[in-house]
Amino acid sequence: MTNSKQCKNIIILGGGTAGWMTANLMVQQWQKKIANNQLSITLVESADIGVIGVGEGSTPQLKSFFDKIGVTEQEWMPQCNATYKNGILFKNWSGKDDFDSYFHPFTSIIDAHTAPAFVYNSQFRRKGYDVDSCPDRFFLSATLAKQQKSPIGNKNFPFDVNYGYHFDAVLLGKFLSTFAVTKGIKHVIGTVNEAELAPNGDLHALVLNDGKKLAGDLFIDCSGFASVLLQKTLKVPFISFKENLFNDRAVTIATPHEDTAKLNSQTISTAMKYGWAWDIPLTNRTGNGYVYSSDFCTAQQAEDELREKLKLTDSSIKANHLKMKVGRVEKHWHRNCLAVGLSQGFIEPLEATALHFVQEAIDGFIEAYENGGFTHQYQAAFNDKMNARFDGIRDYIVSHYRLSNRKDTQYWRLNGANPNISNSLKIIVQCWLNGDDLNKALVQPGMVSFYPPVSWHVILAGYGVFPQLNNDLEKNELANKYDLPHIDQFIERCSLNFQDHYQFLNSRPQ
Repeated sequence: MTNSKQCKNIIILGGGTAGWMTANLMVQQWQKKIANNQLSITLVESADIGVIGVGEGSTPQLKSFFDKIGVTEQEWMPQCNATYKNGILFKNWSGKDDFDSYFHPFTSIIDAHTAPAFVYNSQFRRKGYDVDSCPDRFFLSATLAKQQKSPIGNKNFPFDVNYGYHFDAVLLGKFLSTFAVTKGIKHVIGTVNEAELAPNGDLHALVLNDGKKLAGDLFIDCSGFASVLLQKTLKVPFISFKENLFNDRAVTIATPHEDTAKLNSQTISTAMKYGWAWDIPLTNRTGNGYVYSSDFCTAQQAEDELREKLKLTDSSIKANHLKMKVGRVEKHWHRNCLAVGLSQGFIEPLEATALHFVQEAIDGFIEAYENGGFTHQYQAAFNDKMNARFDGIRDYIVSHYRLSNRKDTQYWRLNGANPNISNSLKIIVQCWLNGDDLNKALVQPGMVSFYPPVSWHVILAGYGVFPQLNNDLEKNELANKYDLPHIDQFIERCSLNFQDHYQFLNSRPQ
């Protein structure tokens, strides 16, 4: 690995959202070096290789990315047909009566007034008491989503609400490209024919189809599932999550808004016969997709099922079929190459974590690279951290399938009985079933979870992972500690401080 004096040229292979997010974070961090000609960052992308462009949702972390590079929502959102996301509504996942849907919120400081009641009630419901433990009732974001409101409160409301975004991924990549170039990123259009290695085994240069060579000291692989540099050239092994997560295909269809004056502020995830379908609202259309397993149905069957869900009879509206490579690499940073985005790994888009991984990879790499004097000193620690994050988030995604009680297809029956789950997930579920304190279990040494305890409470309660109600239990005042009508009133009054989503987006100054 090169030292700080030698690291003068960084080459990013691949555009798209991952490549241009990488470029923007690096130019922001090292802008003085670039201005003083101490560092050059070049992004090369092919005009012949398209962008997958289906990752159209985010977690709240994306806001911190734009804040870091100095871009306001008024600048980027209109150009990317973006909308706000309060969270995700899960429909038909549980398979249990009375638990047909639940909302997974992005928790905020305001929830400190109501979420403790939800956690408390869920503990008593696990003991058989008849108390309300549906998560939707206890979170402001769930109410805002149900009312189709923006998560941006009026100025007089002194609490910020966390939120994510929906956006056109292709347009977002173009916006970030333009912005990065204005900051000093060099942009090269060309297809890479081969990657040359130095005598010591490091990457040396990319050879383009026109014969031009791009030599570098550090290479960032943002080439998508192909992983041209890290996996193909440097032969870093890929660890498949196939035994944990069955889905490996997706079919997408964009449709017009049914009501142009109304706009959802949530992602809707609906369980299907062989996977699940998303519904993502943009300002100009609705993005629809069906993530499924090719082991259980054909691409045409999946497309037909999605069209049936959408009641789509117009055959001129075309579908796009995609293959997914679910898993992660063994090492994300190897020699003088860092993989970012799909080239480093992918956990299916159920909780919109793809851009989360991009930010974690780049922010973590920049910190490790600088702290190590621009050497590989902290490479191993960085890789361990990224692997733990992938594995921890995988567990939460796996729980959506493993906890399901659906029996309508072989796909769901096998998911519900899948023995290939981590020890961490086993401990979490057993703790819940035993009625123990889940908060304490999640902070025990060796537990790997990158979702907060409240998110685990939400999915377990939302799925109805409870024993049968025990009608023989005597009334217990402790089980009814919280005044739920008061909580309802509190959340409803809070929601009065938020505007209709459609009206907010269309009245905000550009």
